[in-house]
Amino acid sequence: MIEIIPLEYYYRVYIYSALGIALFTLFHTFILQINEEKNIRYTNFMGYFILIFLTLYIGLRPISGKYFVDMITYARIYDSYAMGGEITIKNDLFFHRLMKICSYFLSTSAFFFLCAIIYIVPLYVASKRFFYKYWFYAFFMFVVSFSFWTYGVNGIRNGMATSLFILALSYHNKKTVFIPVIILACLFHKTMLLPTGAFILTLFVKNPKWYMYGWLLAIPLSITLGNFWENLFAQLGFADDRLSGYLTGERHEAFANTSFRYDFLFYSAFAVVSGAYFIFKRKYNDPVFIQLFNIYLTANAFWILVIRANFSNRFAYLSWFLMPLVIIYPFLKENFFKRQHIVIGKVLFVYFMFTYFMFIYYNYIQ
Repeated sequence: MIEIIPLEYYYRVYIYSALGIALFTLFHTFILQINEEKNIRYTNFMGYFILIFLTLYIGLRPISGKYFVDMITYARIYDSYAMGGEITIKNDLFFHRLMKICSYFLSTSAFFFLCAIIYIVPLYVASKRFFYKYWFYAFFMFVVSFSFWTYGVNGIRNGMATSLFILALSYHNKKTVFIPVIILACLFHKTMLLPTGAFILTLFVKNPKWYMYGWLLAIPLSITLGNFWENLFAQLGFADDRLSGYLTGERHEAFANTSFRYDFLFYSAFAVVSGAYFIFKRKYNDPVFIQLFNIYLTANAFWILVIRANFSNRFAYLSWFLMPLVIIYPFLKENFFKRQHIVIGKVLFVYFMFTYFMFIYYNYIQ
């Protein structure tokens, strides 16, 4: 366990390190072409450094409920299994069986390290599979996303599920890998049925205009019909009883907010505007990118409908985890701009700065 860093500074080490790397990478984009050997060496070194550092830093963090919230709950359940306790929880049976098996030969700290590996390494593998020698840019976008830290140290199971889903998407052309991995993602967390359902929909409806219309329509429908959608989806038994609780407000937490989240909608629009620009304005017709964009719009439109739900951020995450991929994909696949490497550097920096601004806001302004 890493105990030399006080827990109150644990996130700050991550965010300030990311700021330094973002600035240094931006500087590199101004002086080197993206395909220059020096740049490839830099991005490989920095990418592997981030991969190893974050896996160790998140995986070997001290167990704390004050700073890592749900981590203490996972730890208590895991400790009970290690002492011979039986599985009494009916929901999420797959994950609890995994915990039970691991408790026979892994310590609690080692289990959290395993969780960090499952969370971070698939993002690296997917970045490599999608973008080959330019993988660093996508991987960096993933690990500086607004929700990355939260779902690595708090919403651990959900974070692992989304990483597995992204890994599955990177094997879209290898069904023997794609299908088992996407099933595994759903077993880790049932909420992954939503993006999985969105993926299935994109196999039959492929025109991005229809998804764009649906996303835009979801906004006035949510504003005018209010809590109708939360109650409707709860009555339909979406996913499981716990999600119904999230929808109807039966559970509460300090950061719950049941108003219309214009701030979250603004953040969600980053990927929508970016994707729409390349598809409709620049006529970028890469079928993989269009499918990613359509999945994002579908999942995000669902969240907009239930935007007043008590745990709105958890529903938003079911699309947000795809945002880095949707934003960076065209930049790394085709040349659209003069000095595109500089544009990529600016995109990475601006994307990270939203995360950094939220850190400043919640710690020093609010």
